[in-house]
Amino acid sequence: MKKICRVAMMMMLPVHLSGQTGGTDTYAFLGLPATARIAALGGKMVAVQDGDLNLCFSNPSLLTKETEHQLALNMADYFAGISYGYASFGLPSKTWGNRAVGIQFVNYGSFTEADEAGVITGQFRASEYAFHLMWSKNIDSLLTIGVTLKPVFSVFERYTSLGLATDLGATYHRPEHGFTASLVIRNLGTQLFTYHGITEPLPLEIMLGASYKPEHAPFRFIFLLHHMERYTLTYQTEEDHSVHAEYPPTDNPSGLEKVAENLMRHLIAGVEFMPLDNLYLRLGYNYQRRRELQIPTRIGTVGLSWGFGLKISHFSIAYGRATYHLAGASNHFTVTTRLNDLFSL
Repeated sequence: MKKICRVAMMMMLPVHLSGQTGGTDTYAFLGLPATARIAALGGKMVAVQDGDLNLCFSNPSLLTKETEHQLALNMADYFAGISYGYASFGLPSKTWGNRAVGIQFVNYGSFTEADEAGVITGQFRASEYAFHLMWSKNIDSLLTIGVTLKPVFSVFERYTSLGLATDLGATYHRPEHGFTASLVIRNLGTQLFTYHGITEPLPLEIMLGASYKPEHAPFRFIFLLHHMERYTLTYQTEEDHSVHAEYPPTDNPSGLEKVAENLMRHLIAGVEFMPLDNLYLRLGYNYQRRRELQIPTRIGTVGLSWGFGLKISHFSIAYGRATYHLAGASNHFTVTTRLNDLFSL
């Protein structure tokens, strides 16, 4: 336990606290749910250690010997013609821990270019990329630490930027009790070259997660606290009477209600149901997403996500769907295989 506390304290040292979770950072695409499994379980997940290379996207300390030779391909159909994906491969490693590489990209599509008079002068495209260099090391039989180094390249028309981000993770895993807990600090880093001479912060986030699978039970409970670097996740403009106001003008929430509302916004919960060895059903709930993107007169399934996974021969296929707004949802697809099973590596 002392060793776990020391690792957690060391990870917290470089953190700079921020008062905003959106609108002030660059490279926001780094926070997108890159895999179908993560998307189906609420959009963020850091604390399941079952040999799935896709989960190492959020937490490098989930890299194990089981992830060696795995190839994972992910694609997401987002909104307004935006698409993004993530591909990763678990490198074979006999010494110095476990290693993997990956690439994340987002394609914003084609845009019409016009001058200040509105005269169309052509078209341009926008895209962003992040390369993932992942490493993990077992401290002992229970504790694993990991690091992901992420060079980032972004281009919007003629404006380009280069940055460097780092993820730090620590995972405590007790397989005999079905329990896993992880602490992750994501996107520590800076811009190396800016778009227009002004340095912008990266989307720093601290997450603490846990999962529990009762013995012999065909299900797993997953909980996550996100944006722990910031206590207050609510917002309210002084004279906002629109449907997007935090509280309607007639509401006067008590102090306890405000505290409960704020704490709930940090929570993401999910459950995985495994009725068969080769079938997984998933359900997630993101309270903050629901509160920020709902329409009060018709909430619907905003904030809910779901998905499934199938194992067919040497391939694992997963699908995830997350409802962001009544206007639509994102669809996520994953195919994973182990190359040494296919080609006897």
